[in-house]
Amino acid sequence: MSSIVLRRGVVVEEPLERALAFVEAYWRSEARGPARPASFDEVDLRLANRDGARISAAEIAAILERRREIAGALRKIHPDASLAGTSAIPWAPLSQLFEAFGGIRGVGLSKMTKALHRKRPALIPMLDSVVQAYLDDDETRAAGSFGERAGALVRSYKRDVDLNLSVLREVQQELARRGYRLSEVRILDVLIWSAATGRPT
Repeated sequence: MSSIVLRRGVVVEEPLERALAFVEAYWRSEARGPARPASFDEVDLRLANRDGARISAAEIAAILERRREIAGALRKIHPDASLAGTSAIPWAPLSQLFEAFGGIRGVGLSKMTKALHRKRPALIPMLDSVVQAYLDDDETRAAGSFGERAGALVRSYKRDVDLNLSVLREVQQELARRGYRLSEVRILDVLIWSAATGRPT
């Protein structure tokens, strides 16, 4: 299997083995919980916390005040929408979804995307601090509002998905043969994190 080519000259050798190390360590958490793609409520935030989001009770309450807006934006995005391949990306509703989280004290891109990833796993990467640092460049720094910055980071992330798509799909197929189902977006996230830290996410 070919390598994954990341930015700044980083090459991830043996991507399948790295992805397997992740799923073997964390699959119980990764597979947990129904997707419920058209809804958004406290269950999703509790699941995000089990994924390491660390959303406080006060932040949960603040997010749920915007539940109708968040769920409305989600319903405009097909559950199978994906960054992989040539299908049209629903950038406008995705930006609307991200903006719904803007200005909530203590809730940044990491917490937001961990809460949303399970809702659209092929479209929304988990933008934790490691992935944000990886994607950071003049273009993403120039983005204005909270939603615009999130959208700029996801657009930047898509370039890495496109560059490595054939290898990501090979890894995805091999994982599926072993009973593990991850989107290309999640696999790339795992590999970026692994390359940056030297261990599974």
